[in-house]
Amino acid sequence: MSRILIASDSADLRGKVATAAGAPVSVIAGTALPAGPPQLFQRLGAGAPIPQVVVIDTSTGLDDALGLSSRLSAECPGMAVVLVTDQPDALALSALRAGACDVVHPEAEVPEFAEILRRATQVAAASAPQNLADGAGSGNGDSRGRVISVVSPKGGVGKTTVATNLAVGLARSAPHSTVLVDLDVQFGDVASALNLDPEHTLLDVVRGPAVQDSMVLKTFLTQHQTGLYTVCAPASPAEADDVTSADVARLLQTLASEFRYVVVDTAPGLDDHALAAIDQADELVLMTSLDVPGVRGLRKEMTVLRDLAIAVDKRHILVNFADPRSGLTKADAEATIGASLDLVLPRSKAVPVSVNQGLPLLQSDTRDPMTKQLRKLVDRFTPAPMRPAPTAAPVTVGGRHRLRRKRVKA
Repeated sequence: MSRILIASDSADLRGKVATAAGAPVSVIAGTALPAGPPQLFQRLGAGAPIPQVVVIDTSTGLDDALGLSSRLSAECPGMAVVLVTDQPDALALSALRAGACDVVHPEAEVPEFAEILRRATQVAAASAPQNLADGAGSGNGDSRGRVISVVSPKGGVGKTTVATNLAVGLARSAPHSTVLVDLDVQFGDVASALNLDPEHTLLDVVRGPAVQDSMVLKTFLTQHQTGLYTVCAPASPAEADDVTSADVARLLQTLASEFRYVVVDTAPGLDDHALAAIDQADELVLMTSLDVPGVRGLRKEMTVLRDLAIAVDKRHILVNFADPRSGLTKADAEATIGASLDLVLPRSKAVPVSVNQGLPLLQSDTRDPMTKQLRKLVDRFTPAPMRPAPTAAPVTVGGRHRLRRKRVKA
């Protein structure tokens, strides 16, 4: 079967396109066109090839056809759209604005359709990126991005706040190259923390057409206004049982092949999903609150990971809610954990306001000690800016700047 899809109720038009393609084509029929790429891929069914060229019959609804063309053009790089209309000249400008590469009359002859499909295939091939996100990869010659898993032994330690701010900070440094995955599959609240109303969730990206192809997967992600992509937790805790640790591992591997940074917010403790995220992680953010139960819990968690022989290239140990009046110091926490703390996050009045508004501190740039510490966390994962090469120091002579020069003897 060719990688050409036609959306039309006309059997004659479908037959003409198949003849022009020289092979069977995928077909979507029905009174209504899909609203966007996810609905299109769902209607294709399992096992159908991901289309390279989509032919849309505008007779089913011109506005819907133009809307679908716009979304396919914006969300599916490497895919070309051809619109079929009985008024190709009048529709040409609207089609161009909607991202279509060509328009054709339904009564056109098969050779004309064949030529249009050939050109559309060339357009699709030329626009197909090597990676879905610009700059994917770690920058060291490895095409795989960095998976950063944020874990904690107990809940209520601000893990989601840290994960969302870390992801937003990385997204601002590398737009459209960061994705945040909510792996608290029962009660995850990344969507709430970012003020998102996701159309698709974790369950959609580990099941169905999103599993087939990384380009399809991207259309199921929810985009934040900062350019951050997100995979939000399922709407119902009951759906958590449908997500396996193998699903998690496969998802993170796929995302790491397409994005520079993959930030994972795990559920408290070490359930199967968290262990899968830790196993896939290049770097681990271990965090807890600065209190006796939290610090002891972190020590136990680190012991369990060591006993499981789970090795992570880099780890970053954080404590949250630091308060000099609590009676517990950084030195006390380090002595209990048996390791140095990389970052201490202060208790802050700005955090509850940020959480309730769904506006991360690193998005609003709130002036607060917590914001400064969160920026330091982001800096641990971003490359240091290149400094300009030193230049010759100027010397002030008579109010003017002149470069030092060696005198040459005659």
